[in-house]
Amino acid sequence: MSIITTKKTFPNYKKFEMDYEGRPLSMEVGKMAELCNAAVLVKYGETTVLVSCTASPRPKDGVDYFPLSVDFNEKLYAVGRIPGSFMRREGKPSLNAVLASRLIDRPMRPLFPYDLRNDVVIACEVMSVDYDCSPEITAMIGAAAAVAISDVPFNGPIAGIVLGWDGEKYLFNPTQEERNTTNRMITTIAATHKKIVMIESEAKEVPDDVMYEGIVQAHAHLQPVLDLIDKMVAEIGKPKFEYEHASFDQELFDMLCANDIEGMEYCMDTDDKNVREARVNEWITKVQEKYLEEHPDMMSFMEEILYKMQKKIVKKWLLEGHRVDGRKMNEIRPLGAEVDVIPRVHGSALFTRGQTQVLSIATLSTLSDAQKIDTIWEEDSKRFMHHYNMPPYSTGEARAARSTGRREYGHGALVEKALQCVIPSVEDFPYSIRVVSEILSSNGSTSQGSICASTMALMDAGVPLKAPVAGISCGLIQDGDDFTTFIDIQGVEDFHGEMDFKVAGTKDGITAIQMDLKNDGLKHEIVKSAFEMTREARFEILDSVMLPCISEPRKELAASAPKMIQMSINPDKIREVIGSGGKVIQKITADTGCKIDIDDDGTIYIASKDIEACRAARTTIENIVFVPVVGTLYYGKVSNIRSDFGAWVELAPGKDGLVKIKDLEFKRTEKVEDVLNIGDMTWVKVMNIDDRGRIDLSRKDALKERGEA
Repeated sequence: MSIITTKKTFPNYKKFEMDYEGRPLSMEVGKMAELCNAAVLVKYGETTVLVSCTASPRPKDGVDYFPLSVDFNEKLYAVGRIPGSFMRREGKPSLNAVLASRLIDRPMRPLFPYDLRNDVVIACEVMSVDYDCSPEITAMIGAAAAVAISDVPFNGPIAGIVLGWDGEKYLFNPTQEERNTTNRMITTIAATHKKIVMIESEAKEVPDDVMYEGIVQAHAHLQPVLDLIDKMVAEIGKPKFEYEHASFDQELFDMLCANDIEGMEYCMDTDDKNVREARVNEWITKVQEKYLEEHPDMMSFMEEILYKMQKKIVKKWLLEGHRVDGRKMNEIRPLGAEVDVIPRVHGSALFTRGQTQVLSIATLSTLSDAQKIDTIWEEDSKRFMHHYNMPPYSTGEARAARSTGRREYGHGALVEKALQCVIPSVEDFPYSIRVVSEILSSNGSTSQGSICASTMALMDAGVPLKAPVAGISCGLIQDGDDFTTFIDIQGVEDFHGEMDFKVAGTKDGITAIQMDLKNDGLKHEIVKSAFEMTREARFEILDSVMLPCISEPRKELAASAPKMIQMSINPDKIREVIGSGGKVIQKITADTGCKIDIDDDGTIYIASKDIEACRAARTTIENIVFVPVVGTLYYGKVSNIRSDFGAWVELAPGKDGLVKIKDLEFKRTEKVEDVLNIGDMTWVKVMNIDDRGRIDLSRKDALKERGEA
């Protein structure tokens, strides 16, 4: 019986193409991943990402949120590498992969129906990487296209672009060379046709007006991509499926709004989060007694009822110019700052803004403690790290702490971006640096509080920052075309507001931005208003609280911090310093207690808590690599004598040269002991070094040159 085969055809295959900032962008559908709701193979330059969108046919039980998952799956084969793990396969997502997932999730999530309860999974498989073409932007465009052409309800599409600036002109989707040379910022912008939906930026003190104008121009530059996705939807888009709307007791909600909203207004009208929560619990008990008999399942809807009622109140108040805690729209909560709050650590600072409080701890170590990175991105290590921890007690929750989540990774990375450009170069400060921000209490804007606390902790540790950095957030409430922005949002304003626009920077410019939205995007005028408000606020925080607390980095490192000496040797001598099997450097380490790192270019970093130990290790290494120079004078010790022949003088440990008897003095010398004895110190001049390394010295020529003959 013969085997029957037929050739597979793809009748639904289509390819959509365009030029995007000088490089080809294409999206292919109908060939790969046929079983999901939609899939797009996106190629930008030679960066290739397969993006799939899959939705469950039925809503997920027992959830009161939209269960969206966005996964950015990096494959090391994309850059021609084998994973460095023991199993030689990819493990859990790297930090950069988590941040890329968040970068795609944040602008897309608000554009799905708020009451959709079907699982939706967007998977971005990175298959090849061209460093001139961002894999994050490629994946974002693919994700937007896949959802747009699928049957999943979505109020998109969106598109993304990277904005750079070289100090004179803007760069759109800059190449690898442009990013690594003159570029002063990497700002990712996501937008719909009419509105900005996400901004994420790392910058080197870029002026606020330059940043704003760049964002406006970037919005125009990504329009052709949106047009291409619209074309895909028109030609191959599926009708959106009908979904089961989340259940809600509208009758009960309307009744509570009509009869009991004053009680909720009383609950909200306080600047103390604990008081607010206590009042809300009392209000719930009262309305339970009042309506439970008529609405026996009311508690199953209470969380959403509370959210909608409180949002209604907060929106109304903010549009009237009234904030929950009584502040003005441009008023920052009471601030507090302290340094040197924890003994024995290398640097510490406590920053308080209202009921948000952050303790940051700075730790210094040798360059060998720099983080090694095994990802698809160019960076393979980093010496400055920031980590963010938000334990349950910080929000008053009584639950066990969990492992680090995506939110913690994202906030930690934001602080790291904000401070990166003010961290001194390795040449100026040869240390690995880690800062940990512990959130002690959280009532809004903990990431920006971490920026302030971490800046002061670094200064307390003696890290010579180029400039101090402060961070602040700006909120938004809208009613049609009317909008109000307000500074320093607290938790309830973040929860019920429409925007968390976080900006960090120095007096000279912006160092980081992160914008999160709960609406369908921002018009340019709102973005401009947010920049103006945050600029004034961060100046005020620096001048009124941070700089009066610590005006400049400490001149001396903490006693517990490692002291560092840097030296350079000929790279050809590295082998001698290390020794066979590492024996030499291990002995130096054992004798001095120092930690020694050696770079391939011959740069050596010696670290110890005892500076004298560092100096001893340096001297030992100098002796090992010592190479005498012909014509140079040295002051050495007589190590051996042969009366009728000459004296051996030690120029450095293990490095002896011979002064022949005729070269001791200009007059005739009968025996060496007439001039020198073992242990004497004398000046000598190197006259010659033969091919066997033997050194000929002259005492008489050295004395003549010194004017002592």
